Amino acid sequence: MREPDVMDFNSLHYFVLVAKTENMSRAAETLHITQPALSKSISLLEENLGVALFDRNGRSIKLNRYGKFFLERAEFVLKEYIKAKEDLLNLTSPGHGVVSIGFIHTLGLEVIPQLMTALKRVYPDMKIQLTQNNSSAILNKLEKGELDVCLVSSLEKQKDIVWEKLWEEELFLIVPKDHRLANKEQVNMKDFASEPFISIKKGNSLRKSVDDLYKQEGFELNVAFEGEEVHTVAGLVESGLGVSLIPHIKGLEHYKIKLLKVAAKNCRREIGIAYMSHHFKSTAVLLLFEYIREYFLGKIEKKGGID
Repeated sequence: MREPDVMDFNSLHYFVLVAKTENMSRAAETLHITQPALSKSISLLEENLGVALFDRNGRSIKLNRYGKFFLERAEFVLKEYIKAKEDLLNLTSPGHGVVSIGFIHTLGLEVIPQLMTALKRVYPDMKIQLTQNNSSAILNKLEKGELDVCLVSSLEKQKDIVWEKLWEEELFLIVPKDHRLANKEQVNMKDFASEPFISIKKGNSLRKSVDDLYKQEGFELNVAFEGEEVHTVAGLVESGLGVSLIPHIKGLEHYKIKLLKVAAKNCRREIGIAYMSHHFKSTAVLLLFEYIREYFLGKIEKKGGID
């Protein structure tokens, strides 16, 4: 039987940094070791692997095709090693682990800050890594294992992603304060369906909710402009460039717009927690799951909805 290769994680870490910089002196300075020591470590790694990872020309080095192949694997191994250490810490010291949370843009102004403040009171030693993006991007990161949990709108059933509803948000029509509908408290879809619409870009869960609503009511969305965030949408509506449908979020009072109720079935969106069914979940992640469920369901019971 072949003897296992002798390799430590320092050599992998050294290799990754040299591969990224393609400069031995700069890498040695960053690692706080001497250049001869770094060169020796890289040479021993190449000897161990039985192949040169760099093309050398005098003092210059350049990652070759074998090095590029190995770099991808080395980064994966280091990432898994770090994650394994974190998971072991989670198992031995509940509440001390690292948990990564992804969330959609509209939750970033109020919902997430309030959740983090409450969470820190209960688990002061838990480290939280936050990622804000559209639903497609954060679900992609969830599937890759880069996130432990996401707060997103409702999902179509997917094989490996579990989604649990936490609360609902009503969608309101927003119009400029001088709009012909601004004096009304409630409108029907037919009152504004043909007007230019200021929309969130595709890939965002709010866009999907609006697309589904228009289709359900038998209308076609007349998109005039697309924006990345709800406040951009509100600003464009204020300028008279169109109307839009958005949830009531913090800061809308600063715009010269009017929020109107819409008499349409399902003029709302559902927000919930999403996670991968088959990924390992540390004690810290499981504690976070339970806390998020209790936090949001408790707010709904006490206040009748999420602020």
